[in-house]
Amino acid sequence: MTNRIKVAVLFGGRSNEHSVSCVSAGSVLRSLDPEKYEAVPIGITRDGTWVLGSSDPSALTIRDRALPSVDGGGTELALSADPSRPGELIPVGTAEVLSSVDVVFPVLHGAYGEDGTVQGLLEIAGLPYIGAGVLASAAGMDKEFTKKLLAAEGLPVGVQVVLRRGTDTLTEEQRDLLGLPVFVKPARGGSSIGISRVADWDGLPAAIAEARRHDPKVVIEAGIVGREVECGVLEFPDGRVEASAVAEIRMPDTATDDTAFYDFDTKYLDDVCEFDIPARLDDAVSAELRELAVRAFEALDCQGLARVDFFVTPDGPVINEINTLPGFTAISMYPQMWKSVGIDNTQLVTNLIETALARGTGLR
Repeated sequence: MTNRIKVAVLFGGRSNEHSVSCVSAGSVLRSLDPEKYEAVPIGITRDGTWVLGSSDPSALTIRDRALPSVDGGGTELALSADPSRPGELIPVGTAEVLSSVDVVFPVLHGAYGEDGTVQGLLEIAGLPYIGAGVLASAAGMDKEFTKKLLAAEGLPVGVQVVLRRGTDTLTEEQRDLLGLPVFVKPARGGSSIGISRVADWDGLPAAIAEARRHDPKVVIEAGIVGREVECGVLEFPDGRVEASAVAEIRMPDTATDDTAFYDFDTKYLDDVCEFDIPARLDDAVSAELRELAVRAFEALDCQGLARVDFFVTPDGPVINEINTLPGFTAISMYPQMWKSVGIDNTQLVTNLIETALARGTGLR
């Protein structure tokens, strides 16, 4: 047991997806093979303080709709600045080494974690880590540039308009281009936080204001009529990249309100959506989606893992977005899609760690 690989599980963070990250980390901690790995749980508070967390995953769960968080009660940590000890984590204000980890699992969702910032820090520290590098993380987080890169590779994407800081509404030409309904989103966010569906232009100002509570850059997407499906992508230690089964998300039959969509409460708190894994699609359509998912993964130069979200329309699939660090919660689609093809959570986490260690550090 003394030769176990030390895995720093990094969670929480400064983004508005802090609590979802905590729940994902709890699942990852439960999935680590104790014979192979020693967990080093490290929480990041909402103000950015790093602390040594509890290895008890039960503390990182949703209970009675209450979301977990990192409260900062543990030992504060910092990455060592000593070049002779790269990547070591030490208690703040002392020279004593707390832990020298072998690999980092950054279970961080949203800004300041999934967007290339932490990945850059780990590159500087010389620590191997799970998932995409700096460029793919940043591009995958930003809905504007995700679609630009996918479109440049000839992949099917929807129509969107970007509102940068200082631009507060759409022109008449842009409204004509998008039509109604539209979805107004923070450009660099996830978990459906800050998203509004607008079916009447009178509702646009409030929707933009809501998105700007989370990000000064806003994307407004044309509504797409189609079935919402997802596909996981996984890299293996030998460099192979494969797609999972395709999953479909179905809103409950009781959701008759045409403003309803797959929002934060529906995802994490209400437990009302239904899922088909595999999706009830023609084999040819499923094969096309799996091929497109791998192509999207490669278009952004991803590594490790990703989840690609689609709309299946009468005119063919349309890529909605790509998530370079998908959720690992109990209801998250990414681990469920792999479980449906025989890769359980422990095998999935083990593969991700082995792939990161095989890749090592340095330019990708």
